[in-house]
Amino acid sequence: MPMALLPASATRPLQRALVGRVRAIFNDRARGEQPVTRSADALFPEGSVIWRVHGDVTTMMVGGIAALLLQMLHPGALAGIWDHSTFRDDMLGRLRRTARFIAITTYARQADALAAIERVRDVHDHVTGRLPDGTLYHASDPQLLAWVHVTEALCFLDAWIRYGEPGMSRADQDIYFAQFATIARRLGADPVPETRAQAEALIDHMRPQLAADARTHEVARIVLHQKSPSAAAAPIQAMTMEAAIDLLPKWAQAMHALPRRHWRIPAIRFSTALVAGTLRWAFAGDRRPA
Repeated sequence: MPMALLPASATRPLQRALVGRVRAIFNDRARGEQPVTRSADALFPEGSVIWRVHGDVTTMMVGGIAALLLQMLHPGALAGIWDHSTFRDDMLGRLRRTARFIAITTYARQADALAAIERVRDVHDHVTGRLPDGTLYHASDPQLLAWVHVTEALCFLDAWIRYGEPGMSRADQDIYFAQFATIARRLGADPVPETRAQAEALIDHMRPQLAADARTHEVARIVLHQKSPSAAAAPIQAMTMEAAIDLLPKWAQAMHALPRRHWRIPAIRFSTALVAGTLRWAFAGDRRPA
């Protein structure tokens, strides 16, 4: 029975437990960090489309994991993760840091957002190496940054459309890409899509550069089977991973050699929508973004 049809006395304990599990995964204070608060002096105005998309806990989790799985299909992005990341021991930490960066650049004071962007640019300047074939890669390469950006933008938006706003207009989708482009350009990405059509065209243009090998499959395995921060959070984490796989284009699922269990898709989408709606209710009025 859907949670919305249960009596309030039965749903409240379930809702509190669910919120507690999500906070166990994304707990800023436990890591000594101040939660990001929404500012009237942000890069984007309150109520803007990008605030709407980036403010949903569940869809940002699902979209973030799907984006990471897409990103690692690019040899340069994979090499940066493989050579310069602590993904083997702290993949959830990497996802949390990405979520925090998105929250700061979307909602925090402009000064804080710009400082966060400069910190990331500084990190990128020191991430370099060679691919297995000897080709030099650099994390500050504008086209590589464009790939990372477009995968995030499409996955965040598509997760929001699937579980938050199925009827989102094409005009609002284009506004989202145009707003998110502001952050991408400041990071040094080029080209940067400003519409959904441009984003999809960029993905198609870069597909011939994509590949999957043993290292790709190893990183994906670690992403999808990362140890949960608590036993209570494990079911939510597992559901999120399955929803992220389901969000990927079929060609990306095939490149990752991920099993396509069609019979599970309705259950995955139903449970993810249920969790998304519950968390949206629980965090209503909370000034802290996802």
